[in-house]
Amino acid sequence: MIKLIASDIDGTLIPYGETGLSQKLFPLLHGLREAGILFCPASGRQYHSMRRLFAPVAEEVYFLCENGAILYGPAAREEDAPILARTPMPRGEALDLAQAIVDLPGCELLVSGDNTSYVCRCPREYTDYLRENKGNNVTEVEGVEQLPREILKVSAYCPGGTDGPQEALGPRWSHLGMAAAGPDWVDFTLANKGTGIRTLCKALGIAPQEVAAFGDNWNDRAMLQAVGEPWLMSAADPELRAQFPRQCADVLTVLEEILRDRL
Repeated sequence: MIKLIASDIDGTLIPYGETGLSQKLFPLLHGLREAGILFCPASGRQYHSMRRLFAPVAEEVYFLCENGAILYGPAAREEDAPILARTPMPRGEALDLAQAIVDLPGCELLVSGDNTSYVCRCPREYTDYLRENKGNNVTEVEGVEQLPREILKVSAYCPGGTDGPQEALGPRWSHLGMAAAGPDWVDFTLANKGTGIRTLCKALGIAPQEVAAFGDNWNDRAMLQAVGEPWLMSAADPELRAQFPRQCADVLTVLEEILRDRL
């Protein structure tokens, strides 16, 4: 029996090219909660961005942020949200990786602290994109040595595609959990969505087999492998589709089916 549902956001709950959630989602989440099923958005986004998206239900849901590097519990106010788990990266390696991304042509750096995105020597259009499109708290620094003491995630924004940056960064940095996170992002974290979901399950006393999860990309793979009912978006990479035969084109339709089965 499903007791917890986790879902990626970009490419899963929000189609690529769009910026907001369907308003039909929130009544569904209320109904699932009343039926005893908890919900957790699971994303590479920061907490501030995710909470803004899920404002109507922010007091009811858990938030797995930065690809599992930090996990927040429900709260009425953003500043009061309890941190249930945090997995920082080794600072020296994270700084070296950040510098490598700064030096990589065609890419921009994003470094994630608890609830802030740090960027370095980037064009104004990029910071505007992070603030206005993604809804992030953003701080600009002049050099990587000014980045925060605890670094949760290091990302490369790759508007030209992720294949080249992964080939350039992978030989040295793949051990830091390198994964494509959409058509234009490559993320590096020690944690992943799978470890985040297992941590949340332990905190809630829920078995991973009692969890359904939705995802669309390689940074969702560990989460889908960790749960009893994994759902992959039908537009995902063919290699992922071969690994996860349970697929859907629309998450809300599956959520409606889960709720009907529970009632």
